[in-house]
Amino acid sequence: MKTNQFAINSVSTADIPLPELLEAYAAAGFRNVEFVLPRVKNWLEQGHSVGDVRALLSKFQLRSIGGFEDTVSSFQDEEAKRKNHAMHIANANLLGQLGGGVMVVGTDAPQEKNVAALHTIGKTMRELVEQFPANVSLAVEFNWSGIVKSLASVSIVVDAAKHPRVGILFDPAHYHCTASKLEDLTPHVVSQILHVHVDDMNATPGDLANCNSDRVLPGQGTLDLKTIFGRIEEHGYRGFFSIEMFSEELWALPVSEAAQRCFKSMQTLL
Repeated sequence: MKTNQFAINSVSTADIPLPELLEAYAAAGFRNVEFVLPRVKNWLEQGHSVGDVRALLSKFQLRSIGGFEDTVSSFQDEEAKRKNHAMHIANANLLGQLGGGVMVVGTDAPQEKNVAALHTIGKTMRELVEQFPANVSLAVEFNWSGIVKSLASVSIVVDAAKHPRVGILFDPAHYHCTASKLEDLTPHVVSQILHVHVDDMNATPGDLANCNSDRVLPGQGTLDLKTIFGRIEEHGYRGFFSIEMFSEELWALPVSEAAQRCFKSMQTLL
């Protein structure tokens, strides 16, 4: 892992106006940002343009590497699916205009959970990403779903999608809280990983932990992140590592201080 692979997911800090947010990230040392997309859209609704966002990124020498908002529907009624997919396509177009990247999504689940349903999700992801700009990919996050609950299940989804821009979002918190094991990070599975989130976990056993609220900064928890990320890099991953925290403590801090803490914690992984 190198510092030019570091990124910060904007969910990690308090929601403040975009200019101040990006200035704080750049001052902390980050050069890549992953957006909570509703925050960007809210700023646009205040009278700003996509060009204004691009200008801010340029001003602070930051790169937009992706974003997230919601789950993708495969099992709702047709009208609900249409609205859900239209939202994701609009988000992908926004990301495309900001320079592209990876859109992270979860999935819904059917009443009857089986492997066939995973294939249905994969087909939905393929159909959806084919309507995205060519510079935007789709990464499915395991355990942000009622059925895609492990590395093994998300790999089946990606295999079923059969599309080079559909892959896996790997997050060590979700890895810790599911049946996933280090042995599941095979060369094939790692080749499907499009994006990696970074976080650590407190001492709560994985089966009892909350994959969001039990996160701590890298180096402050119990996960062997160097081994986990080392396995991913060993098998060829060369993408971004984006810190993603859900921390009341960080949200309460000035964004400049929270961003500095995030960056310093990432440096422990070098």
